[in-house]
Amino acid sequence: MALCRSAKRPLQVMMMKGSCSSAVESSFGTFLRRFSSQGPASGEQMSLIKQLRERTSAPIKDVKASLVECNWDIEAAQKDLRKRGIVLASKKSGRTATEGLLALAQSEGKAAIIELNCETDFVSRNEIFQYLALSLAKQALLVKNGSQQPSGVLSVGPESLEELKLNLEHPKISGETTVHNAITEVAAMMGENVKLRRGFVMSSPGVLSTYLHTSPQPGLGRIAGLLSLETKDGSSHLDALQRVGSELAMHVVAAKPLFLTKELVSSEALESEREILKSQAESTGKSQMAIEKMVEGRLRKYYEEVVLMEQKFIINDSLNVKRLLSNLSKEVGSPVKIGNFFRMEVGEGIQRLNASADEPVAQAA
Repeated sequence: MALCRSAKRPLQVMMMKGSCSSAVESSFGTFLRRFSSQGPASGEQMSLIKQLRERTSAPIKDVKASLVECNWDIEAAQKDLRKRGIVLASKKSGRTATEGLLALAQSEGKAAIIELNCETDFVSRNEIFQYLALSLAKQALLVKNGSQQPSGVLSVGPESLEELKLNLEHPKISGETTVHNAITEVAAMMGENVKLRRGFVMSSPGVLSTYLHTSPQPGLGRIAGLLSLETKDGSSHLDALQRVGSELAMHVVAAKPLFLTKELVSSEALESEREILKSQAESTGKSQMAIEKMVEGRLRKYYEEVVLMEQKFIINDSLNVKRLLSNLSKEVGSPVKIGNFFRMEVGEGIQRLNASADEPVAQAA
């Protein structure tokens, strides 16, 4: 009897092993059936998912869902993804986008700069986002109608660009489309609100110089400085004018001037500053005459902070910009002046005035 009982045990173990094996095979089969969704073999499915992901940059979850929905037809799934993305992009269009990039395009005597916003720094580093920004700047360069600013800079708002045609040649976003549709498509790919906030065009008969700060690639940055130098005959000393112009464009980014000359400081800004300085001086308890002298002395300091011609040159603070131009005039043999300048920064004013098209700092002579 003992022998019979011991003989039955291996048989029971074998039966249990067989049962477990069948359960595993059944579960695995169910998993494969769920994955395949009556489509091609799993290896081919993975290949299709990879291909569609490379084409669209959409999340893998959405890529697979569209392929399953379209019975693993990759072309139909790509169209389905675009439709899903456009709906998603429209839902996200009300969210605040304070990150992004400035994109710059230049031609002879002309420069255009646009601000393309997104929600995170991560998206601003994406190659598709950067390609779109550069494409929009090139398009802005061609715009002839816009709002002329007192400084001579042409404002090219989103309304001037959105219906214009773009011919895109990026592997993941190509073909002819409108600016508006291209932005919507990229927003769908990125899963964030992407917004063309503003654009400006500067023209100059002289030497136009530019500088981009925090630049991930040529033509892109987070802060831009543009400046034009004018002289009677700049062609014979072009190298010197370009060298100083580039240094001054960098200076504009770093020093943040608000006005070109003291004469161009607005009466409102001057009166506001005078009141602040007078209040500070009165708190010292000194005589009225002494207070007036203190105010005038501090106003000179104010001019040195906000007026470009009065600022100390960032590359050589032993001279100011006015002296720098005087030295350059002697070098080229004719008077050199700053025609206008322009400073722009990603996100400036958005927190204060949500999504407003604030004018950048710009002044003309």
